[in-house]
Parts: sequence; structure tokens; C-alpha cells
Amino acid sequence: MKILVVEDNKSVCSMLEMFFMKEGYQGVFVHDGQQGFEHFNKEKWDLIIVDWMLPIMEGVTLCRKIRELSKVPIIMLTAKDSESDQVLGLEMGADDYVTKPFSPLTLMARIKAVTRRFQAEAGSVDEPHYVSSECFKISKESREAFYNGQLLKNLTPKEFDLLYYFVKHPKQVFTREQLLDSVWGYQFYGDERTVDVHIKRLRKKIGTDEQPFIHTIWGVGYKFDETSAENES
Repeated sequence: MKILVVEDNKSVCSMLEMFFMKEGYQGVFVHDGQQGFEHFNKEKWDLIIVDWMLPIMEGVTLCRKIRELSKVPIIMLTAKDSESDQVLGLEMGADDYVTKPFSPLTLMARIKAVTRRFQAEAGSVDEPHYVSSECFKISKESREAFYNGQLLKNLTPKEFDLLYYFVKHPKQVFTREQLLDSVWGYQFYGDERTVDVHIKRLRKKIGTDEQPFIHTIWGVGYKFDETSAENES
């Protein structure tokens, strides 16, 4: 696996390089956002890891520029742990984020999970070309989602995946752990906010207070339901 790491902390780079060698990964390390974008354009990568705070070009800007050109998996490293910061990184196109300080073993697990999901999506022949419901039609092939016939233009990649999964499984209740495993592609590692942040943003884009589509089942998790408007808070 060929991984581009854009990280200005050289101690972090040295640590990652050691773990990459153990896993048999080929890592290329650059230390500012502009170099990161130049290296992205020069070669084909299996995964890109981007630090949030970078010189010359911020990580979120780099992430957005890469996502405009490619679907390559992106993991963002960040010392920012507020919900608004996490949302911004995900809105810019990151597939996952890992908060500093982090365990290298956790990052390795996230790398494997993100690439496994990406490869499964690219190579799947069993998935239907689209799923549909009363209000939604979603194409896995073109990665387009329509709400009442109108294209939803502002879904992030992960919001699209989450909506696709919910529409494919209407009225089924899923725990956060199940959603992490099925949509993110890794077993639960202790950060339930990943699911909560995405669902909060997705609700604002597809629903209303009267009809949120994605309902909270208190003490359990979430379900997609077009036919009932349950109380939300």
C-alpha cells in the first residue's frame, strides 16, 4: 500500500514510518500543505493522511482540493476535538479523522478499515445500482442522491454512504457500533461522536423538525423511517 503523509511534526512522521515498515506499507512523508498537493498530483496513492495544522496550506484546504479531484481515501489527523472542527474536516471530504495524541495501533486499524471499505465499494458486483424509497433514489454507481426528484448536491462522501445504508434498510434500528462497522468499515473504537456528527449534519440536509427521516431511538441508536414522525430533541 502506498500512503502519502502530510504532517509537519517530524517525530510523528518517524513513528508512523516505523509502523508502516512493520505493516509493509510504502510511506512518503512531506511537511507542508503545498508539498502535499504537489505530491498528490505526481503519483497515484492508495491512502492520504493529512494533518489539520500545516504550514503554507491548511490540512482542511488540502483535503478539499484533493477531494475535488479524487476519491482516494483520506484520514485527517487533528488536535482539534470539538464537534464543529470535526464536522469541518468531514465536510471537506475526509473519510475519517483521528484525534491527537493517538495510538499508532488505532491509526493502523483505521487505515486498514478505510482502505478495506474503499476496495469493497470499488470491487462490489453484488450491490444494486441504486436503492429507492418514497422520497429518495440513490445511485451507488454514480454516487448521486435524489430527494423528491431533486439532486442533493451538498452531501459529503460519508453522508452519502450513511443515507444509502439507511434507505437500503428502512425501519431497522441500528446502534452506533453497527453503523460504524457497516458504513465506516471498522469495529467500534470508542468514538460514538463520529456517527452522531454525521447524522446531525445529514438531518439538516434531508429533513425537517416535523419529518427528520432519521430518528433517534433513545438508548439504542437510529433508524430511517419516512412514514412516522417521532419526537426528536
